[in-house]
Amino acid sequence: MDLVSNQFKIGIRYFARGLFEVLFVGGKAFYAWMILLTVIVAAGVATYVAQLMHGLAVTSMVDQVSWGFYISNFTFLVGVAAAAVLLVIPAYLHHFSSIKKIVAFGELLAVTAVGMAILFVLVDLGRPDRFWHILPGLGRLNFPSSILAWDILALNGYLLLNLTITSYTGGCTYFGKDPNKRLVIPLILLSIPWAIGIHTVTAYLYNGLPARPFWNASILAPRFLASAFCAGPALMIIIFQILRKVMNFKVQDQAIFKLAEIIAYAMAVNLFLMFAEIFKEYYSGTVHLAPLQYLYQGLHGHQRLVPWIWTAMLFNAVGFVLFLLPRTRQRFFSLNIGCLLIFAGIWIEKGIGLIIPGFIPDTLHEIHEYSPSLREVTVGLGIWALGCLIYTLAVRAVIALDTGRLRHPGAPAMIIDDE
Repeated sequence: MDLVSNQFKIGIRYFARGLFEVLFVGGKAFYAWMILLTVIVAAGVATYVAQLMHGLAVTSMVDQVSWGFYISNFTFLVGVAAAAVLLVIPAYLHHFSSIKKIVAFGELLAVTAVGMAILFVLVDLGRPDRFWHILPGLGRLNFPSSILAWDILALNGYLLLNLTITSYTGGCTYFGKDPNKRLVIPLILLSIPWAIGIHTVTAYLYNGLPARPFWNASILAPRFLASAFCAGPALMIIIFQILRKVMNFKVQDQAIFKLAEIIAYAMAVNLFLMFAEIFKEYYSGTVHLAPLQYLYQGLHGHQRLVPWIWTAMLFNAVGFVLFLLPRTRQRFFSLNIGCLLIFAGIWIEKGIGLIIPGFIPDTLHEIHEYSPSLREVTVGLGIWALGCLIYTLAVRAVIALDTGRLRHPGAPAMIIDDE
């Protein structure tokens, strides 16, 4: 018994030492990147502590506009998390081998994005100490009548599902064993409808509010999914190129170009649905036109969001053309420009372009224009930096497992596939 216990302790120490070297030992560029992220995270934490002490009154949010920068980022990040399904489907349903090798990076991005989305919700709570009120057993979740309860379960379930998949497959790789397909394949296939579900339920949070006509449209959930399948893959394409250059990890051009092709289809659907909604509101000309009018052309002299949304429209249109044409889609210079344009365009359209107009005009037909405060931006940047930091470390661990740098000493020799 003592022998087994000692071997276990030795194995734990070996794994911990190897993992530490993989995660925290690197070159000057790695240390500079990690220090930069840590400083931004620290600034975000310090700013949030001040917000926690004085309440949400220190932000630019008011009673008339009670959701702002934080919830805008939450909505966008749920879409980024859902987009991981675009790697799972071609890899496991169509057996696209070049994409199967990078599915883990998509799943890790989903885990990171969901974690960041949850953090954005937490910092948006005026009294986070009362969060326990919705915890089952301690408080009341109000399931299944509450859509918020559905969203909480969907997001945390998706987070747990992807963590289980990545942890199990990573553990099998570390010990040199093949994953049990009867266990892992059903979980991977389950993640496909679950990914669609998390963003659909998020859309229903807005969709089910009849007092907010800007969100009360049945087309909102399909628009959420279409835009998610643009921004998420655009970010993945940038990440995969960075991994190839910085980490010397082989990502085939074929996999990147397949993602770019998917973005072209998704952006076509996104633009079509957006124009369908614009036509419906402007052609009918009811009182419900006011929020859309405020967004695209201004309302009663208030037009703070107009330059933002038209910038997003321009970015999305140019990005769509770059991805639609095979010549520009398969040249990395124009491909990267398209990725940046689409990522920024969707962030604007789905962030402040979605949340803020829903509150304008308010129930008294008054207009309160909102712009995020420096505090909100600092806290938000801190969350984004924390996500980048966690994802950087997770990717280093996955690459170390894949290349055999992090491996149990008793595991069989690793066969490196150079394809």
